[in-house]
Amino acid sequence: METSSPSELVLLVDDEPGILTALANVLTDEGYRTVCTQSGEEALELYRSQSPDVVFLDVWLPDRDGLETLQALREADPAAAVVMMSGHGTVSTAAKAIKMGAVDYLEKPLSYNQAVETVRTALDFRRSVAAEPALRQSLEVSRDRLHTERKLLPPTGVPLLRASTEPQRTIAESTVLYGLGLHSGGRTGMVLQPLPEETGIHFVTLPTNTHIPAFVGSVAETDYATTLSEGGASIKTVEHLLSALHALGITNLLIKVHGEIPVLDGSSFEFCRTLHRVGLVEQVAPRREIVIDRKYELVGDGGKRLTIEPSDDLRVSYVMRYPPPIGEQRYDFGPSTRASYEAQIAPARTFGFMRDLKMMSELGLGTGGRLDNCILVGEDNVINTELRFPDEFARHKILDIIGDLYLLGFPLRAKVTAYLTGHRDNIAIMREILRANQKETQKETQKGTQEGTHTATRTGAR
Repeated sequence: METSSPSELVLLVDDEPGILTALANVLTDEGYRTVCTQSGEEALELYRSQSPDVVFLDVWLPDRDGLETLQALREADPAAAVVMMSGHGTVSTAAKAIKMGAVDYLEKPLSYNQAVETVRTALDFRRSVAAEPALRQSLEVSRDRLHTERKLLPPTGVPLLRASTEPQRTIAESTVLYGLGLHSGGRTGMVLQPLPEETGIHFVTLPTNTHIPAFVGSVAETDYATTLSEGGASIKTVEHLLSALHALGITNLLIKVHGEIPVLDGSSFEFCRTLHRVGLVEQVAPRREIVIDRKYELVGDGGKRLTIEPSDDLRVSYVMRYPPPIGEQRYDFGPSTRASYEAQIAPARTFGFMRDLKMMSELGLGTGGRLDNCILVGEDNVINTELRFPDEFARHKILDIIGDLYLLGFPLRAKVTAYLTGHRDNIAIMREILRANQKETQKETQKGTQEGTHTATRTGAR
């Protein structure tokens, strides 16, 4: 059994002695030290005197409101890792607690596994916050590396990259999301934090604090999902979140995550709702966009085809052909706006087939798939849910494409037409676009050098 370090102290604050005793016993069994109180005032004193690593804090306390206590703890220590608890809370209370800086919000009664996993998540959060100076320095290194890679798409001299009338965007404040990983099956947490303009989208692995730029050069795997990797650390299933960021025009964001992005309901709808809840902030600098200037095409076996060609906005069409009960589906999406994306694409969920479950299990994939976070397709029908759209499968493929294409590093203006394609094809055509653009850049550089040499020769002849 995995145990914690004896130095890790958990402060438990609840007005019910039975809950304090039960929770203390669970955490003690896992190797944590605990200190308990039924008072919010005493909790503040214990925090000052004993500096606990994690606090479990009930919303209802006899002497002061739990949210007031949370606020006082965060004011005393911005790195305080506080988990709020309630047996009769509401969604608005949970949202307020997270907005005020709580690491998590749990409904009582807590299960053994839930308590233990939440302590580990809170400890990871505290370590990441404590490492913020190192994180900022590491982010600068990652940003410099990303800019180096983006020399394939430099700010000037290349037709593909254009300044837009749209501003760059980030989020108004930090927020936390929890859920299962679709392929890992494990409970995973994710912190979203605003970043300044001209920074880009960055991932940070928890608890190792490895930075991974959201760029096609970071892609490591494309089997069933898109995985980014750097220095031995990986983040799986990034496409649903990136799809929401692309569609909502968020260009600067730090994403700290435990191994895999939470799948939530299998779509990007919950990501959009969370981003709107915390608020989108328009920044001063205009965003740059990739404006496709010619037709790029990939052709594969079995009729696969993926083309990207010029357009004044982002449009995506997808044709899929599966055996019944899915059959052939086509959906044409565009022009892409925030409103059209959220209505037509964001709710479309990921899907899987009963016949593939054994193979996926052997590959270590799909173990987080449940009845409420994917569409499960049997031999004759959809097994576990009602479809949100008759063509939900094709719409989800478009969702994936919009997410994968954001790994070009900038929002995209193009018409995308896909036949029977998947993540691997999305990544392949992006690499082709970058290679072709790099060749053009090299030609322009060589031409400029030759012209400079000829000018120098003529000048010398005088």
